[in-house]
Amino acid sequence: MASANPLFEDTRSKAGVVDPPHQVEELCDIVEGMNDPNSQPSMKPNITVVSSNFRELLECPVCLNAMYPPIHQCCNGHTLCCTCKPKVHNRCPTCRYELGNIRCLALEKVAASLQLACKYQSSGCQAIYPYYSKLNHESQCGYRPYNCPYAGSECTIVGDIPHLVTHLREDHKVDMHNGSSFNHRYVKSNPHEVENATWMLTVFSCFGQYFCLHFEAYQLASAPVYIAFLRFMGDDVEAKTYNYSLEVGGNGRKMIWQGVPRSIRDSHKKVRDSFDGLIIHRSMALFFSGGDRKELKLRVTGRIWKDK
Repeated sequence: MASANPLFEDTRSKAGVVDPPHQVEELCDIVEGMNDPNSQPSMKPNITVVSSNFRELLECPVCLNAMYPPIHQCCNGHTLCCTCKPKVHNRCPTCRYELGNIRCLALEKVAASLQLACKYQSSGCQAIYPYYSKLNHESQCGYRPYNCPYAGSECTIVGDIPHLVTHLREDHKVDMHNGSSFNHRYVKSNPHEVENATWMLTVFSCFGQYFCLHFEAYQLASAPVYIAFLRFMGDDVEAKTYNYSLEVGGNGRKMIWQGVPRSIRDSHKKVRDSFDGLIIHRSMALFFSGGDRKELKLRVTGRIWKDK
């Protein structure tokens, strides 16, 4: 009795559906391997050993990133992530057949059973996380690389602290100083021209660590101001074990700021816009400069110390 669905037959003939799809066959083989008592045990208890084949199954063929629910698939079993689905105009990037709204629930459930090492394991992180929690951990992992703290450009260099110190010195030509006290001089011939990113950066080495001293002019609402602050080249926990003070003055007056350096995990802009530093209004800065107040000659002194 021939009562086959013609639409189904047409779909199979045009799309070349394999029954079962290749991805599902691979997934079944991997799941069987997970349950195989003779398979190689994990180095940690309750941790699933993930083969390179399975990592490829969880990789989106478009963006090459790991896929997270909802994971979409075409009728041939080819998968892709939910972010890339709108980009391919509802066409499978592998077989070009229409995607529809099919979810690969099997792949999602197997992924949920996995626990994986952090991608920064080679840098020292020994954490193991469930597949769906791994991405969130890696975005906050203490072993993730640091962004370049240079504030004068959109520098995209990342790396560990020794690499960034070398990068700042050789590529950005930043002044490097040893010692926990500093005397920073800022001179501007026309102080009435205040623009964002009119700044200076100096790196200090002390206590076996590195600190970045920022000094810049910018507009705070409608008022032109100068701000100086210190950032620690390391994580936030260790940054809080240090203190620093800044002092600026002239004509028998002075202003003093004392604070805790912020980690370079916080961007330069984030620190500046939170007003976490010594803020000097332009009129006061010109008063400290003396003379006819037509040239800015500001000296910022300070020191760094470690909590005992």
